[in-house]
Amino acid sequence: MLRSAILAASRSPRLENLVSKAPFGRDLARRFVAGDGVADAIRVATELAADGLSTTVEHLGPTAATEAGAHAARDEYRRLLRGIADAGLSDSAEVSVKLSALGRSVDEHLARELARDVCAAAVEAGTTVTVDMEESTATDFVLDTVGKLRGDVPSTGVAVQAYLRRAEADCRELSHPGSRVRLCKGAYPEPEPVAWQAALEVDKSFVRCLNALLSGPAYPMVATHDARLIAIAEDRARWFDRPAGEFEFQMLHGVRPAEQTRLAAEGYTVRVYLPYGTHWYGYLARRLAERPGSAAFLGRALTNRR
Repeated sequence: MLRSAILAASRSPRLENLVSKAPFGRDLARRFVAGDGVADAIRVATELAADGLSTTVEHLGPTAATEAGAHAARDEYRRLLRGIADAGLSDSAEVSVKLSALGRSVDEHLARELARDVCAAAVEAGTTVTVDMEESTATDFVLDTVGKLRGDVPSTGVAVQAYLRRAEADCRELSHPGSRVRLCKGAYPEPEPVAWQAALEVDKSFVRCLNALLSGPAYPMVATHDARLIAIAEDRARWFDRPAGEFEFQMLHGVRPAEQTRLAAEGYTVRVYLPYGTHWYGYLARRLAERPGSAAFLGRALTNRR
């Protein structure tokens, strides 16, 4: 029930306006978000690289409602990628992008072409792009788009959400040489026929997806903070003879930093999901929904008005 309440709050313009403008809201965001602009993202990515951590940087902008908005998002990613290259971060930093930011709801063809522009800019910068997954109604479009993008840029990654009932089949379909697949639990409200509702069933699906990816030639990007699932991933990797360089762990900026450091010290690639931008409210609410226990942190922030 708490997860559903948080997800409902993530779609409330009134709450977004209240939290985004309040000092306690910005204090909260600073724990999980690099800052407002490209310079903030580059600064934090540089600090993380110095600690042996890789990053995937996402711009938190509005869902594009016009062609102009979609082009503006594309241009922001171009600036970000130039910043990554100029800072010498191409070996440790990539970018994550949502097709909704590039105009999926405006014109699907436009979104694909702008995503192609972002991938081309990433190639020029010497790094890669991972396309985020969104609500289940967009899954086929995202997968089809990534398939087309990989025709020109084979390194293009894609996310799969384990709570979807189709996830294991998608992982098997995506498990081919050079295929970069981020496996996460999922963070959008979905009906029971589409997605597993119980946490145990989501975890079971995550492990099945993990087996599908590790048993094949894909490059799995294991995105979880769950200590039990991390341990299972380490065990499954040994079972399938996958050394540390053939998969990676991904975690959110500001969540379990000590575990990130521990895994990196053991030789794993650990990639920190590093968002920046002014439209952080929805992102933050979805992250709290993924980890309802973190709502206690939000509660402390809400009561500390200073």
